[in-house]
Amino acid sequence: MIRIMRNKLHIKIGDTVMVIAGNEKGNSGKVLGFNVKRDRATVEGLNVVKKHVKPSATNPQGGIEENEAGIHISNLMVIDGKGVPTRTIRKSDSNGNKVRFSVKSNSEVK
Repeated sequence: MIRIMRNKLHIKIGDTVMVIAGNEKGNSGKVLGFNVKRDRATVEGLNVVKKHVKPSATNPQGGIEENEAGIHISNLMVIDGKGVPTRTIRKSDSNGNKVRFSVKSNSEVK
């Protein structure tokens, strides 16, 4: 059995992030979820794609749905409390817990 080790991600669900590359460059939104195998995050309102849906019992009309598609996590930066996109580092706080800190403002990222 092959075990693939995954690195810890620099963003979490609920973080506000800014897209730094691609079609959505410069836009920001809230992280809704992850696809860890493909290193992609779903961001609210960004990278919206249209999907044609056949009629079913739950959706008898069918039609075209718009959903957010994933954006590679290397193209996302966390926005700190001051509204500035920044890299993050992990440091110990006063209680000895590992906490994410903003590189630019050196403040804790919530």
